[in-house]
Amino acid sequence: MRIIRNCTGIVLVCAFVSKYFCYGKTLEKTEEKPHEISKMAPFFYLAGKAIMAFQLHPDYLVGQHLSDYDFNLPEELIAQYPLADRTASRLLHVTDSVIEDLHFTDVKKLLRPGDLLVMNDTKVIKARLRGHKDTGGAVEFMIERVTGEKTALSMLRASKTPKTGSRLFAVNDKGEEAGATVTGRQGEFFLLEFDEPVLAVLDAFGKVPLPPYIEREAKAEDAGRYQTVYAKCPGAVAAPTAGLHFTKELLAELKDKGVDEAFVTLHVGAGTFQPVREENLEEHTMHSEWLTVSEETAEKVNRAKREGRRVIAVGSTSLRALESAAVAPGVIRAGAMDTKLFIAPGYKFDVINVMITNFHLPKSTLMMLVSAIVGRDRVMQAYRHAVDNKYRFFSYGDACFFELPEKDRARPDNTAKE
Repeated sequence: MRIIRNCTGIVLVCAFVSKYFCYGKTLEKTEEKPHEISKMAPFFYLAGKAIMAFQLHPDYLVGQHLSDYDFNLPEELIAQYPLADRTASRLLHVTDSVIEDLHFTDVKKLLRPGDLLVMNDTKVIKARLRGHKDTGGAVEFMIERVTGEKTALSMLRASKTPKTGSRLFAVNDKGEEAGATVTGRQGEFFLLEFDEPVLAVLDAFGKVPLPPYIEREAKAEDAGRYQTVYAKCPGAVAAPTAGLHFTKELLAELKDKGVDEAFVTLHVGAGTFQPVREENLEEHTMHSEWLTVSEETAEKVNRAKREGRRVIAVGSTSLRALESAAVAPGVIRAGAMDTKLFIAPGYKFDVINVMITNFHLPKSTLMMLVSAIVGRDRVMQAYRHAVDNKYRFFSYGDACFFELPEKDRARPDNTAKE
């Protein structure tokens, strides 16, 4: 299996290189850009990114095992409700030499003038619908992605699998109905076309899809509390939870201190809750997520890296968006893309210096991601400390501030074009 993947990777690299030479010849004729060997760097770099995007597992996953990321977590530490004050959560500061107990408002001390705080401005949609099929049987919808004004990808739960052409009806608490037609399948998902605009239907008929480890029904207050204060772009079925700790007042204080901010958009899908089933991590298939990086954000990030300022990712989604958009160390490009980037120890970060994040599930890809920043042993030590000191875990829980060691920080590649 690895031989097949590696051969495919070689083919992809060759395709990128051949595309470069064709592109170079075209540019040489038009004299739009010089045909210099130094200009090849971004293309080889993108080839490597393409290999990751096509789920060809990098070598650093070889020999890593799921059981390496397991730890004991008492159920009572899983936060079932948010704190009344967003900023009242605790903050565990973790570096390669420090494990420090703080409060979230201490982020004002940890962040420096000139730092660039990058946040995910996706907005959680009321993606869970209940209703019935045209035959009368019960059906539950879980919208995965809104694909058009009236179309969406959805998981469906019913006693019998709906067929293409089946009519489904969402029902709200008032007994009102909204219709949709099954137009096809895409893997485990169903293609749906609603009679009315999807977002309007979800707003009127949907419920907030709380994570599976929150063992209660969503309440009215979850609609606002399971949402960041800067959420703007509807499309996520799960919140970028590291951002839940910020208030508008705290962000204003950070701005007054000289901390800059930028936004990416990554719509978090239900795949973020899928368990890793393969003991050998090189066999795990990472779920896909859609992201957008604006020209403004790319310019801010690239300028910060050139000037030696820190880039702080608020949450794993912001981090994955930035690293997926990298075309060279310290350089990202704007655009929209699908990513399956799998980050684990051994990964070389191109963009971020710091990550603010919540505490994560045992044996999850997010545990592997944070372990790539400060090392698996250090993360396990920090998590044991958190359990012993009764930190609150997961979406409505407390936060961590992970700093990438100085020796591992990427330096800008000045040969790459922004």
